Amino acid sequence: MTADTFAFQRELAQNNNREWLQANRKRYEAAKAQIEQLVTRILAGVNTFQPLPNTEVKDCIFRINRDIRFSKNKEPYKLNFAAAIGPGGRHSGRIDYYIHIQPGNESFLGAGMWQPTPAQLAKFRQEIDYNVAELKGIIEEETFRAYFPEIWGEVMKTAPKGYTTDHPDIDLLRRKQLFFMHRYSDQDVLQPGFAEEVARGCHLLKPYCDFLNYLFFEEE
Repeated sequence: MTADTFAFQRELAQNNNREWLQANRKRYEAAKAQIEQLVTRILAGVNTFQPLPNTEVKDCIFRINRDIRFSKNKEPYKLNFAAAIGPGGRHSGRIDYYIHIQPGNESFLGAGMWQPTPAQLAKFRQEIDYNVAELKGIIEEETFRAYFPEIWGEVMKTAPKGYTTDHPDIDLLRRKQLFFMHRYSDQDVLQPGFAEEVARGCHLLKPYCDFLNYLFFEEE
């Protein structure tokens, strides 16, 4: 990827309207092509440790158009390029890897429990209560935490129903979301080996994604 993509995104942030994008359609198409090349290489890297059958680049990349139907913000376009890396791409319905590209050192790789259903959250808490060792063995592993020091997600102020505040793993039980993230600087994104670095991050995330996917889907 080149700095031209970041330049396009910065200017879009200042001119977030259909007329400007139409006038700069060629620049948008060039930026989109660079993102497609990046995702192609990430998919190739992930395929070395996790088969992604029938997954094409177009299946992974999110549209730049925002859904403004129920939003007070009526700007029509997102200021980032993003893709879901996993079997089937963004419509897999499972826990996949999410790559977000945005200038201003806002790019990141992340994955995890983000918008669980009530049933999934109940399963997550039950697993913590009965067998927390497996999850902790993944998310507290030294290499994992060094790469993913940032945790996103809503946390309850008190203990969830059915659990006491003195539970030894109350910090995990109080989490309604548990999403791990690694940020990349703009310079990181522009490095020749960036796609391979993202694939390495995905490899580190895989045990956590596997844990959630088994918990949420394989036991149904």
